[in-house]
Amino acid sequence: MQTLIKTGRSVFSFALAAAFPALASDLPSSQKFASMEVDHPELPTIEVKGQSMGDASEAFTTTNFDNTAIKNLHISETKELFRHVPGMNVQNYQIPGVADGIVMRGFGGGGHGGDIGAVLDGIPLNEAMSHADGYVNFNVIIPLEIEQLKVFKGPVSPLYGNFNRAGLVAITTRKGGDYNELDMRLGSHATADGQWAFGRKLENGDDINLAAQHARSNGFRPQSDAQRSTVSGRWRHSITPDLEFALSGRLHQADGDSASYITGQQFVTDPYGIDPRTQNDGSKKHFATLRADVNYSLTPQVKLLSFAYLTRQDFTRWFSRPTSSGWKQREEAYDRSVFGAGTSLNGHSHIANQPLNWVLGLETFRESTDYEYYDGSTNRQRTSSAINNRQSKLNSVSVFGEVELPWHRLLTPTAGIRWDRFNGGCQLKGAETGSDPCGPLAKLSYASPKLGIKSEVMPGLLQLRASWAEGFAMPSTFAKYALGAAALNPNVFRQTEVGMQLTPWQGVLLDVAAYRLNSSDEIRAVAPGVYENYGSTRRTGIEVSALWAVHRSLKLALTYGSAISRVTENGSPNLVGNRVAGVPKYTSTVSATWKPQAQWATTVSYRKVGNYAVDAANTVAYGGYNTWDLGVSYTARGHHSYRIYVQLANLADKAYATTSSVIGGTQLYAPGAPRTLSAGMQYQF
Repeated sequence: MQTLIKTGRSVFSFALAAAFPALASDLPSSQKFASMEVDHPELPTIEVKGQSMGDASEAFTTTNFDNTAIKNLHISETKELFRHVPGMNVQNYQIPGVADGIVMRGFGGGGHGGDIGAVLDGIPLNEAMSHADGYVNFNVIIPLEIEQLKVFKGPVSPLYGNFNRAGLVAITTRKGGDYNELDMRLGSHATADGQWAFGRKLENGDDINLAAQHARSNGFRPQSDAQRSTVSGRWRHSITPDLEFALSGRLHQADGDSASYITGQQFVTDPYGIDPRTQNDGSKKHFATLRADVNYSLTPQVKLLSFAYLTRQDFTRWFSRPTSSGWKQREEAYDRSVFGAGTSLNGHSHIANQPLNWVLGLETFRESTDYEYYDGSTNRQRTSSAINNRQSKLNSVSVFGEVELPWHRLLTPTAGIRWDRFNGGCQLKGAETGSDPCGPLAKLSYASPKLGIKSEVMPGLLQLRASWAEGFAMPSTFAKYALGAAALNPNVFRQTEVGMQLTPWQGVLLDVAAYRLNSSDEIRAVAPGVYENYGSTRRTGIEVSALWAVHRSLKLALTYGSAISRVTENGSPNLVGNRVAGVPKYTSTVSATWKPQAQWATTVSYRKVGNYAVDAANTVAYGGYNTWDLGVSYTARGHHSYRIYVQLANLADKAYATTSSVIGGTQLYAPGAPRTLSAGMQYQF
């Protein structure tokens, strides 16, 4: 029971461990379950900020995946984890090289837009002006290199600012340790994926961590070939016992062809075909980043963590879609550079003999994006002048702080605040035919408070939590560079949440959260170049994760999330009361794992995505879909452990769409993959 209680603090990570047996499945239960916890070790293995807060996030709803759980899911892309997060859904566009939409807490614009924040080892991955504000592609991360992936629900973390209004995905890579691991997989449609991760402590005490991945596929539709390659590395050197230096880097390259979307009639008659009006669509991307860390222990209880990084990236996309004058191909090209730096103090203190965990930090970034947009191209050949040809700049300075007061098991409050300030501007690089605003960005600042409390009401049985938090959003795209937007307030998001973790008896874990998230001061255009704060929405929902160890050989796991997102104020009165487009009423994943012998495991999973409105007027909808998946694995223990696995996705070979949208007045569909077989092996040297 005590092991289950302890593991309940990262309840869903434990649920995954049970539903998808670990490579360590032969260990005694106490060791196996404890291995699912994420430790908070010393400087070489922590993220760049927030180290001292420990489990402060327990006052807020989070979902955690550790390295073991991630390996057990045999994923090729990081975003595949999100189907195991209550209330989260990936609206897969099936366009290689282009970030998909991600739904969370009633928002549908994460990933492809700016509703969800993402950080890698404490630095932002969101792109300020690449394709859409807050765009983020998780494929620059190698799944095998991840030490921990934590999903914060709502704008609750003061450590991160813009783009985390629906929540935040915080990823920590492996640092230190001795390991040498390989994951190789082959599958349908000439799909191949190879991942490698290596960690070693050198003779002089330095640490080195390396990772690499190459994935390619012919795709399940015509003209959908894709490939991507990523390498990353980190070297840590201890200058003195209290001072260390680390240097890390990452290179990513991807390109692919795209079959684009199909119409409703095509979806019915040939769901895996291609519209003949699609013209050689696709994308290309190059991404590189270099980072330096300096960590210094001022005292045994206070550490100063500092970092600086550079990012260079280019991304080009060609996309055919219907318009009022027929199907057209557009081209968008982005050339992006970022410089960022930050420092934070992380401490454990006492005030009046009461413990206090705290973090205080300062960070800044300067981001510049060259943007070109053409429409009416023919097979990637430009046939007209640029609609946009400009450079945008966004600069930020932020101060943040968070404190946790572990006074008593019945009362552990957490408080935080973040202050962000932005400036920048836009200037033309050449002639344009478009009319988007382009001028100086009026200085904008906002302070976001966060409050939370947790209580161990019945130790080992019941933990309660409650929180209130604010987030914000700047004017989107080029509206922020309009003279008519100078007096705008940020779009503000306020979330109230209550949650419960229950362990009614041994082998059963239940986590439930209910939230309300209101948006106010939304920004709308009232005339060309003129904007105002007018509009609001309300999002409410319930999220559940549960585990039931029915028998030592049978375990069940569930994730479920409902979302009711409504427009409560809008410049168009006929939209008031409508559902927010692109947000399913509910999502759920149910899995059953049968383990007749220690080496063998079979997992059956059922995924259900509910219906959602496709357009703002709610005149077009999509009914959702459901799929079944099957996995079988064999694990061998010895001097060199290995696992062989086989996966069958979309077991029933059901034709379905992973997303539906309205473009140019036409409802379009992105078909999901048919029945797909893959087989692979994980090997530990």
